[in-house]
Amino acid sequence: MPHRVDFGNRPRAVETHLDDGAPICLRPIRPSDGEAIDRGIRELSDRSRYLRFFSSFKSAPPTVIERLSAVDGFEHIAWGAVMTGEDGQPPVAAAHAIRDGEHPDTADLAIAVLDHYHHRGIARLLLAALMLDCSAAGLAELTFDILFANKPAITLVKSLGAETRSKASTVITYGLDVNETLSRLEGMAEPRGLNDVFAAFRHQ
Repeated sequence: MPHRVDFGNRPRAVETHLDDGAPICLRPIRPSDGEAIDRGIRELSDRSRYLRFFSSFKSAPPTVIERLSAVDGFEHIAWGAVMTGEDGQPPVAAAHAIRDGEHPDTADLAIAVLDHYHHRGIARLLLAALMLDCSAAGLAELTFDILFANKPAITLVKSLGAETRSKASTVITYGLDVNETLSRLEGMAEPRGLNDVFAAFRHQ
C-alpha cells in the first residue's frame, strides 16, 4: 500500500502578499473544510461554476462536496487560499489533485478562484503550492479538462507548459509535467509571492 504523506511533512501554511499588497495565506485543505468548500462553490458566478464543473447547478450535490473534502495528502492533495487582511478571512480559491487509480504517478487537477479575485496572481500561487506538494508525493503529471470557452484558463496553463492530450467537441484535455511547471513558476517574476511559496517548501 502506498505511504500516505503526513500533513506535518508539508508547510502548515504559507503567508505572503499579492502584488497589490493584500495579505494572503495558502494552506492545505483538510476533510473538515467541507462547509467552506460548499460555500465557495455557491459564491462562484453561474458562468465560473459552469466552467469549473461543466454543470449548471447552483449548489453542488453532496457527493461533490464529499469528494472535494476527502483529502488525505497522498491520493488527494488540495490547497486553499484565504484573504487574511479581509473581514472574516474569507477563503477565495482552491486547487485539487486527485491521483489516478490506474496511473499512480498521474493526478486529475482542478482549480477555482472566486470571480472577484481573478487576475491577481492567486491561481499561480496556489498552483505552485499544489505542485510542490504533488512533487513530494511522487506525482509526475497532472491532467485536466478545460472548455474551449474558458480562454483565461487556457492562457494560464499554456504559460505553464501544458500539452494537449486530446480534444472533443467542447473540451480540451491538457497535461502538465509537474517538474516543468515548477521550473516555469519559479522563473516567473510575478506574482512576487511565488518566492515565499518555494521558500516555505525548501525549509521543511
